[in-house]
Amino acid sequence: MTEKLNARILLQPEEVPKVWVNILPDLPVPMTPLINPLDGKPAPPELAFAIFPKECVLQDVSQEPTIAIPKDLREIYATSYRPTPLHRAYGLEKEIGLEGDKIKIFYKNESVSPTGSHKPNTALAQAYYAKKEGVEELITETGAGQWGSGLAYGCNLFKIRCIVYMVRASFLQKPGRKILMKAYNAEVHPSPSNLTEAGNSFYKTNPLHPGSLGIAISEAVEHSLRSNTARYSLGSVVNFVLLHQTLIGQETKMQLAKVNETPDILIGCMGGGSNFGGLILPFVRDKLNGILPDLEIIGVEPKACPSVSKGEYRWDYGDSAKKAPILKMHTLGHTFIPSPIHAGGLRYHGIAPIISILCNNKIMYPAMHHQTEILEAGITFTKSEGILPAPECAHAIKEAIDQALKAKENNEKKVIVFNFSGHGFFDISAYEEYMAGDLTDYELPTEEILKALKSTDMPVIDETQF
Repeated sequence: MTEKLNARILLQPEEVPKVWVNILPDLPVPMTPLINPLDGKPAPPELAFAIFPKECVLQDVSQEPTIAIPKDLREIYATSYRPTPLHRAYGLEKEIGLEGDKIKIFYKNESVSPTGSHKPNTALAQAYYAKKEGVEELITETGAGQWGSGLAYGCNLFKIRCIVYMVRASFLQKPGRKILMKAYNAEVHPSPSNLTEAGNSFYKTNPLHPGSLGIAISEAVEHSLRSNTARYSLGSVVNFVLLHQTLIGQETKMQLAKVNETPDILIGCMGGGSNFGGLILPFVRDKLNGILPDLEIIGVEPKACPSVSKGEYRWDYGDSAKKAPILKMHTLGHTFIPSPIHAGGLRYHGIAPIISILCNNKIMYPAMHHQTEILEAGITFTKSEGILPAPECAHAIKEAIDQALKAKENNEKKVIVFNFSGHGFFDISAYEEYMAGDLTDYELPTEEILKALKSTDMPVIDETQF
């Protein structure tokens, strides 16, 4: 009975964090600025204000160690789904042959949000600030649809029009996500589309083009600049998104403290870096300050889109049509078109600059897995814990299993924590194909990476100017 009572570690609504953790002042090197794609110089505030809600831009460059969460926004979090539970994965531990308490696996369950993932953490914040500014439309892109669903939910709550450009491969694979977005009153278009110049350049060549997040971002940015009352909304990569997601890590710290545990390994899947950053950043501060010096931090990505594992750390466009700001990050090149794997949320060509800095300075390190491996891990988790994970989330599960078995083999004592970033009830087709034996693995060849990187066509950026 004791184990069952301790399997789900809860916080009360009044324990929703009062601040977001801003890691920028703690980074071992200064954060690089967003670069104007037109002239290769740091983007002036006016350009950023024309694209994003103003308060989000100010948060993106803030050097304050914490940023207060508005009281009424905290109340929305608390009355809808936060704090989310932290689970001890007793079933998974038993399923993979762990006994006793020497190796413990915990997962932070973000699937309990209204849309089934971590994405509303920043969607609600962005919609909140947009509404206060008088913004009437938020336009965005989405890969697997988790971000699009999250923003559609936030916009519906604040009565803002929402328009979503969804990568066509996922638009076709995941009709449930499209329906959910429409239920929240959002417009959803497959990308590339013929509705924008950026999209039409691909669409007219191939109306069935599978798309990429880079193309969808181009379409959304272009669309957002048509009106002074519209803004672009981004669900990952940029600093303010990772800031909003630190709700995850802060709650996890409080929950582990309730059972007197300290993590040895933190794990999250990473596409653009939002759920991974949200879990790890409050702990990164402790690692950098010497409180948790031996903490291992692992970000997991697909072998079909290994932005961190095999990409270059360099300046690159955030989108395919070169309309969005330029960032310094690990990248496969903005022209890269990924294989249409089912983990659509992990198919971005780059990664958050914050995550790139942490990786470059060996504060965290990447891992890669094939999609058949991660779906097998997803089935193992479903059988033992009862929740079907999204393919993105299953990357973290696979790595958590591997790390636990490695610790067992080495006779080590470990506390492993991973972020269960979202459920997979809209991803049934992925599991159907896996069970039928119809899925194939794809590992991105080095020559394809080099080809994409050669075509970046970047302006010369003088880093001495900032």
